[in-house]
Amino acid sequence: MSLHKFVNLLFLVFSLHVVSCAQGQKNSAEKLGYPKETKLLIIHADDLGVAHSVNQASTDAFEAGGISSASIMVPCPWFPEIASYAQHHPEICFGLHLTLTSEWEHYRWDGVLPASEIPSLIGADGYFYPSSELVAQKADPAEVEKEIRAQVARAISFGINPTHLDSHMGSLFQRPEFFKSYVQVGRDYGIPVFIPYESVKSVAPALLDIPGKDYFFVDQYYMADTQTADQWAAYYSDILKNLKPGLTEIIVHLAYDNAEMQAVAVNHPDFGSAWRQRDFDFFTSEEAKRLLKENNIILITWKEIQEKMKAAATK
Repeated sequence: MSLHKFVNLLFLVFSLHVVSCAQGQKNSAEKLGYPKETKLLIIHADDLGVAHSVNQASTDAFEAGGISSASIMVPCPWFPEIASYAQHHPEICFGLHLTLTSEWEHYRWDGVLPASEIPSLIGADGYFYPSSELVAQKADPAEVEKEIRAQVARAISFGINPTHLDSHMGSLFQRPEFFKSYVQVGRDYGIPVFIPYESVKSVAPALLDIPGKDYFFVDQYYMADTQTADQWAAYYSDILKNLKPGLTEIIVHLAYDNAEMQAVAVNHPDFGSAWRQRDFDFFTSEEAKRLLKENNIILITWKEIQEKMKAAATK
């Protein structure tokens, strides 16, 4: 299975919002204190920490009002830069993109923990495996949990106050044991985890029993997959024009199409340098802002969800 198809299928797995009719309860908008028919949207940028180009484009998009959320890859080389920015901008919604894979051809990383503590997560080359399928085949669940806990702890030690957790390349949805650790780490730290209800229900419904039916789930999730460059704006425009009531997340990947990002993504057009520039261009455009307004879409953050979750836990 190609990377983009895998991500579009099982990257459908993050968490924090309840779907209404199917569960006979309040829908996600109502759970957040909005009327039932409200269209709530998180525009979320992945992969911060991978490169300076990713960090710069993502923070520029925040400042332009183009995104409402982002998540950081703690093991990556440019983590300290984005951690410093997050520390100095506590008003911005930064989650953690829990990372067990290293997919680029020449630009690689390993874990936060020493390889001796997580040997099943490390390939013969000394780096994380390049695919989630290999993680599923080779990783010891206990070592997976150990590493993701270390990533959360490291982020907090750098002054980040994570608003949510999600999973790079969907690795933590590959096996129920991984998913249980994902949910449990979120619970232990009081951090919501991203789980798109309808997507998970369609491919692995048993996973939904792990967080429980009273959990906060995202209803719908979208991410560009096989679109050509000339279809980019139309793809996102159609999503915004047809957004359903409840909570939706659009996951984007931002960077400037410059020499640094081109070198990082060499021979990897999927989620590559030009791809990320197109995502940036659309969501910082006046057209995107117009579509949000015309379609009565309310942008929210994971921080708002986290606050609601904490309030519900005290009742």
